[in-house]
Amino acid sequence: MISEALAQTAATGAASDGTTSILIMLGLFVMMWFLLIRPQNKRMKQHQELVEGLRRGDNVVTEGGLCARITKVIDESYVELEIAEGVKVKHVRNAISVVLNKTEVKEEDATAAKKKSSKK
Repeated sequence: MISEALAQTAATGAASDGTTSILIMLGLFVMMWFLLIRPQNKRMKQHQELVEGLRRGDNVVTEGGLCARITKVIDESYVELEIAEGVKVKHVRNAISVVLNKTEVKEEDATAAKKKSSKK
């Protein structure tokens, strides 16, 4: 008789444990979203905007720690960097981590960029 009473209380406790564990898992997912995933997505978006905004004359720091000046934007993937006077290297755009000095956009360059984007 006592074992039947214990079995009945255990069955009702198991149902509440299921909902509790689901709520805990949901809470952990929400915490991970706000603490890990969301900030990483923001950083990735900022870096992508930084890479897209690179222009000739910008002083940059690469992920390897080299300080250089952009002498030429080759295409969407590469830029040419001058790391010392007369020393130029081809470098991947996504491997640039910081822009130190941003050059001002000349009106001529801005109109040329608009024409180029309208052709696509």
